[in-house]
Amino acid sequence: MDILRFITAGSVDDGKSTLIGRLLYDSKSIMIDQLEAIQKQTRNREEGDIDLALLTDGLRAEREQGITIDVAYKYFSTPRRKFIIADAPGHIQYTRNMVTGASNANLIIILIDARHGVIEQTRRHSIIASLLNIPHVVVAVNKMDMVAYSQDTYNNIVIDYAKAAASLGLQNVTYLPISALNGDNIVDRSQLLSWYDGPTLLHLLETVEVQSDIDLQHARFPVQYVIRPQTDVLHDYRGYAGKLISGIYQKGDAVTVLPSGLQSTIKSIEIGGKEVEEAFAPQSIVLHLADNIDVSRGDVLVSSNDLPRLEQELDVLLCWMDNKPLTAGSRYLLQINSYLVKTIVKEIQYKLDVNSLQQEPFPATVGLNEIVRVRIKTASPVAFDAYNDLRVNGGAILIDETSNVTVGACMIQ
Repeated sequence: MDILRFITAGSVDDGKSTLIGRLLYDSKSIMIDQLEAIQKQTRNREEGDIDLALLTDGLRAEREQGITIDVAYKYFSTPRRKFIIADAPGHIQYTRNMVTGASNANLIIILIDARHGVIEQTRRHSIIASLLNIPHVVVAVNKMDMVAYSQDTYNNIVIDYAKAAASLGLQNVTYLPISALNGDNIVDRSQLLSWYDGPTLLHLLETVEVQSDIDLQHARFPVQYVIRPQTDVLHDYRGYAGKLISGIYQKGDAVTVLPSGLQSTIKSIEIGGKEVEEAFAPQSIVLHLADNIDVSRGDVLVSSNDLPRLEQELDVLLCWMDNKPLTAGSRYLLQINSYLVKTIVKEIQYKLDVNSLQQEPFPATVGLNEIVRVRIKTASPVAFDAYNDLRVNGGAILIDETSNVTVGACMIQ
């Protein structure tokens, strides 16, 4: 059974938390004791009513303000698929939280209040979805009950959003009208929306194709751990363990170790302690090479006839996540998959307005939640693919050397 990771995004009070609560409630994914606790916490409820948003708005500050601040993760499953949901905040001051939640999402649900249509925050969330290259976009026009389930209202919103999606290059966009509060078109089809003949939200989530999102063309294997038991029985055993993030490897394939450039061939492949002839992403495997060469944690084994870029100066689109401003000349650690290297920010090329995509050239400093394009230089070469070409080998983070706090989310260009 595969896993769909998706994130919800929208303006404040668009109903993101209620939508997730409705999904969990109507798909019978809530424990009885949890349901009873939520019933007791629901304010101003009539008999049998519950505030479904409380399922995700777990922080006390969120409940007092009625907004989502942190990224709340929920897990549930149906007979067809497992799901990991990230409920991201809508406020612009929590852009870093949304970027964190969306960094490995297969799909984003952008909620639009049917009463207000496409607004500034809708465009900002769509821009972030575009920057993060999220493969699937679902536009859920919520609160249809507040506009008397009007088909004309829905159609006008679809037309408006389609223009924005085209300008951002968003693909695989699906639209549907819903009422998260009343459960219309969430799990079951609504007779009040009989003019809509598309799938319900849950059916869409269960059937959206995610296997095609996995790149099987470019073989990339970051080494997580070198296995050397050095026992009498396994004296010569040397295996390289990790997750095959993209591509396919077969026994006998020629591979190159980066950044060193050493070459060898695959002698054997292990999955779960058993030898196999072939492995493919996203399997966790152990590789054995025909030659006794130097391979360490952080090295990347790639197909010798399909090499990624290997550079020390990188152009990076960066979401800044630290209260301390970013300035040119600052030093950090860059981590891409399991590879960790010292780096310096050489130049801040421009700051990006996430509401309009306007660029402010060469800002002096970068503050919390701001998105910028920077040029960095690393202490040793980095093997990478452009983020838009191969997301799993083009995303990285910046780490403060002193505190070990993650201060930036990077998309290598």
